[in-house]
Amino acid sequence: MNWQTSRFLIDLAQPRVMGIVNVTPDSFSDGGTHGTASQALAHCEQLLREGCHILDIGGESTRPGSPAVPLNEELARVMPVVREAVKLGVPVSVDTYKPQVMREVLDAGADIVNDIWALRQPGALEAVASYPDCGVCLMHMHRDPQTMQAAPMSGEVLGAVQAFLAERATALRAAGVHPSRIVIDPGIGFGKTVMQNFELLEKQAELLALGYPLLAGWSRKSSLGAVSGIQNAAERMVPSVAAALLAVERGARIVRVHDVKETVAALAVWRAVHGMQTQQQEGSSR
Repeated sequence: MNWQTSRFLIDLAQPRVMGIVNVTPDSFSDGGTHGTASQALAHCEQLLREGCHILDIGGESTRPGSPAVPLNEELARVMPVVREAVKLGVPVSVDTYKPQVMREVLDAGADIVNDIWALRQPGALEAVASYPDCGVCLMHMHRDPQTMQAAPMSGEVLGAVQAFLAERATALRAAGVHPSRIVIDPGIGFGKTVMQNFELLEKQAELLALGYPLLAGWSRKSSLGAVSGIQNAAERMVPSVAAALLAVERGARIVRVHDVKETVAALAVWRAVHGMQTQQQEGSSR
């Protein structure tokens, strides 16, 4: 299984680590730490040294209750970072829902649009469809960042998320986007209760029936704090790595994380066990 992006055909035979680069003053877990272009680029380079495969650059916090960022401000935050990050030799994703930002970053050489709104903003779907090769990640979100946790989803979650992602992928394909460019994300923490988030993890394999690679974004989420008792988001590295491994075990091909070094190390252990199981299966079939 591969993910077609602007400059790279990403091999998803092994799980890939997407490193988070927040160029924001108010992210829920690391706001302000990488708020300038030079700080963000230094962080990109650090994540690459730690083994990440994809950089995900974002200029607007989407934590619950976060205010929207004006277009010009988001462009001022992300464009200097994107222009330099595309020189680092790895796929560059940009976390945005604004079609104008999508066009600007893709023109600058970015490879992937990662959209929490799943291209529902006016002009977003057309923006992505107008580029012949860029990758896209479609995420499920209930309501919007300002209200999603004030009134989270009710009722059965898996079927609703599955139906939403299927509809958005179908709309994108109808606009001429090849399915090899599409990845789906169930949107952990985006308008769901703690139990709904863990239900999506438990039954994650059922989302794979849609036929698209799945990205899991559990890193430092409040649901992990709720079950672990760790209130400080920056201290949730261990439960974040555990959730990433559980997601990979259930079929996720990309994990979006803050703690790259630790996640890469944990996945090395997972690969060792998985490789041993594969060898045993191949041996028994001979």
